[in-house]
Amino acid sequence: MIPTLEHAIRNRLLVHLVYDPGLRVIEPHALGHGRDGQTLLRAYQVSGASASHEHTEWKLFRIDRAVSAAHNGVSFSGPRDGYKRGDKAMKLGIIVEL
Repeated sequence: MIPTLEHAIRNRLLVHLVYDPGLRVIEPHALGHGRDGQTLLRAYQVSGASASHEHTEWKLFRIDRAVSAAHNGVSFSGPRDGYKRGDKAMKLGIIVEL
């Protein structure tokens, strides 16, 4: 799953992420490691399921809680408003970011 997300970030590709409570369509912006070593994904969700009922919003996903991730070759234009490089949630380092 991590190579898929890395590729999607580098190429600005939409990702279909299966993450509780269901399928989400996201624009991935940064992938890195949180303070406890967990792999994190910062993304803008454009549609799909949401436990918080915020269906279009910035989200931080724990990759160990994701079921699957795939891209279908559809691209997005670039960083969304509000995106900040060097995500502070990724205390142990960023793997890749826009």
